[in-house]
Amino acid sequence: MVTRRPHVPQTDPPRSPRETLPTMYDLPSEDPNEPGLPDEYHDLQPELLSATLHLSDYGADEFFTGTDLNLYYDIRHPQWYKRPDWFLALGVPRLYDDQDLRLSYVIWQEGVSPFIAVELLSPGTELEDLGQTQRVKGKPPTKWNVYEQILRIPYYVVYNRYTDQLRAFGLRNARYQEIAVPEQKLWLPELKLGLGTWHGTYKGIERDWLRWYDESNQWIPTDTESLEQERQRAEQAETQLAEERRQREQLMAKLRAQGIDPDTLLS
Repeated sequence: MVTRRPHVPQTDPPRSPRETLPTMYDLPSEDPNEPGLPDEYHDLQPELLSATLHLSDYGADEFFTGTDLNLYYDIRHPQWYKRPDWFLALGVPRLYDDQDLRLSYVIWQEGVSPFIAVELLSPGTELEDLGQTQRVKGKPPTKWNVYEQILRIPYYVVYNRYTDQLRAFGLRNARYQEIAVPEQKLWLPELKLGLGTWHGTYKGIERDWLRWYDESNQWIPTDTESLEQERQRAEQAETQLAEERRQREQLMAKLRAQGIDPDTLLS
């Protein structure tokens, strides 16, 4: 049951929606009547997107990524929401009011729409995700309409894990226009990052995954991958030193066999 805030008397000038409308503490964070909970793929893929997102122009506390989080978008209908599989909002802190983990993302609280939303296509949601369904009178608008017309999210990405197809749409003249993604890669100049499909193993699962890449066209590693790369470099350096010691010892042995004292030569 939703806890409702007590009536807040208005003032002149009016108080802000952040003070008077329901907040993330009042609005439900999930709908128990909504069919289907996220499967393991819908847990792992958004996790990889967040783990490889390294923004050079934003500090760690200057952006927020949401995964399967209720996004409340209409001030006139505060119970209406969409639930993107993954989204990024820029210029908002990771913690709300520097202390709270978000229960929901409420537009009239945040004042900032997502910069990019990612939907992972499923057979039951594909038509709506691709904007191929019409709004039903008396019902909330479709996901496509909300992203395009209400939130005006600059970039909308959909990925089909069954065909490994990446499709991207950019907001142009108030409408989504499909963006070409050569080699299944989308460059976002505003972020100085690109989003593409990478074939590899993540959390023990080998398949095609969405992840971020940098200006050098290099896939951005996760923290775990970075540690593994450092370990491998350290092992390689140790192996090289061991080989150099072996070669030096061989050379000294040859010199001694010829009656030459290598210590004298070194001194």
